[in-house]
Amino acid sequence: MKGLKELDSEQKGKAMVRGAFLYPETESLKEKGYYSWPGAGFDAEGHQKEYTKQLKEISQRLGMQISMNESPLHSDESVTEFISEVKQQSLDGLLLIPFHKGDWGKVNRIVQEVEIPAVIYVTMGILLNPQINQLYREPGVYLICSLDNFDALSYGMKMIRTASWMRESCIVNVAGTETKETEVESLGTAVRTVPLSRYAEEFKRTETTNEVREIADSYLKNARKVVEPSEADIIDAAKTYSVCKRIIEAENADAFMMDCLTAISKEKPVPCMTYMRLRDEGIAMGCQSDLNATLTMMLVQQLFDRPGFQQNASSETEANHYYGAHCTCASRLNGLSEPPEPYVLRNHAESGTGVAPQVFWSEGQEVTMTHYIAGQKPQMIIYTGEVVKCYDMPPAGGCRTNVELTINEVDDVCDLKGMHQTIFYGNHKRELKAFCQLYGITIVT
Repeated sequence: MKGLKELDSEQKGKAMVRGAFLYPETESLKEKGYYSWPGAGFDAEGHQKEYTKQLKEISQRLGMQISMNESPLHSDESVTEFISEVKQQSLDGLLLIPFHKGDWGKVNRIVQEVEIPAVIYVTMGILLNPQINQLYREPGVYLICSLDNFDALSYGMKMIRTASWMRESCIVNVAGTETKETEVESLGTAVRTVPLSRYAEEFKRTETTNEVREIADSYLKNARKVVEPSEADIIDAAKTYSVCKRIIEAENADAFMMDCLTAISKEKPVPCMTYMRLRDEGIAMGCQSDLNATLTMMLVQQLFDRPGFQQNASSETEANHYYGAHCTCASRLNGLSEPPEPYVLRNHAESGTGVAPQVFWSEGQEVTMTHYIAGQKPQMIIYTGEVVKCYDMPPAGGCRTNVELTINEVDDVCDLKGMHQTIFYGNHKRELKAFCQLYGITIVT
């Protein structure tokens, strides 16, 4: 089935950014005899050469195109020409790098007239707070004032790349009885729904190949122990990986979600281990066809290069701690190229069937919890905290992977908003807030 968003994987997220440096030529300032901030000793031309080199490396690493003007903008005429050219191009973002306080008004003019997401990078000692505050909290802008902070500049470009990738991406949704395609408002992500019977049909025709046995063996090899599942259960769990991977590839999809609770039966085993493995490979996998949860995991993966944990929200009221649990979780929580966290092979808690991972999170690890809420006026829930412990089951109940957290933003953890929020390693509240500002997403805490 050909859909709206069928692009080659190399084309997806190939964000296009147009940029310019802004400053007067150093020789003209020497003649004038007064440079203002950053001062007469600042080598603007040398900085442009070094920054251009850094931007080339960033563009290659992120797989995007960053086209900077060779000549700096300074005259009103050059700014007018730049604005006209930008308006005629189909761009994902703008990058402005001023090296002179006197050109700050021109930066403001470009941002206001072009009206596309803009990253503005200013090195230390160029702007005063009155200038910084003109754009620091402006929707559609990510303003960086920092000395040679190319990590921050890279993240600014990564945000633009992520939005472009989301707009060109497709989620395959295995649910219901109909085949249809819709589009997520604001983000533009395609959602291609295929019948739930497709999962059963694919599983029925999947044989116990050498590849299936190798996947099953890897589950056993990497697990601390096996509690409930039989050997046949583990083979079936390995088969579901082949099933889901085939559906993803057939639909040219970038993420997957399924009405998995409806799918559970002896003929259609739970896909919990498959979700763990594919998340560990960098593919967002959404439980229970939860679109917002799937979109959130896609954003987290693209922005921070690590998988997230979709989970059910609960609380430990006496300690005022959060308790999140679900029957699948990525194991490579530190990043796809980092060693996995330990896990145990269990069955699916509610149904008592199949295989599900119980992944153990590192105590003391800082985490972020977030949830994107799609719509004409999108929102994002953002919290931060720290891992306290993971519970043995029994005596605790609930879903197999569980984690108790402190939460920084609420006095009473029962006031925390959302369900099926995504938790992932690291404190990334500041970066998520920057993404929300750049793309007009209302922050909820």
